[in-house]
Amino acid sequence: MLLTPPAARIVMVSSYLGSLARAAGNSQSPNVMGYGSSKTALNAITLAFARELAPHGVMVNAAAPGYTATDLNAHRGGRTVQQAAEVIVRLATLEPGGPTGGYFDENGQLPW
Repeated sequence: MLLTPPAARIVMVSSYLGSLARAAGNSQSPNVMGYGSSKTALNAITLAFARELAPHGVMVNAAAPGYTATDLNAHRGGRTVQQAAEVIVRLATLEPGGPTGGYFDENGQLPW
């Protein structure tokens, strides 16, 4: 059970396209409505889970791995899967007392 381990972590794999702040301030951002809105919803779920599970010591965060070469984009992304996984692994292995309810990329916290 997730609540049993002393270091339970949940990492949602989000996207830069899920950031409302970035979309509002960046007219160069692609307008991929279905994908972006689903990632925005995922970010909202991340916050809801973080609030719900914080009393149990579970940390819940979202990661934006960047434009990664995968089957989803016919391997056109500029990042390798290994590069993209770094932020996800870092959030999955946070020390107790680390952040919860945040949205991060490899450089730190991102605006929702």
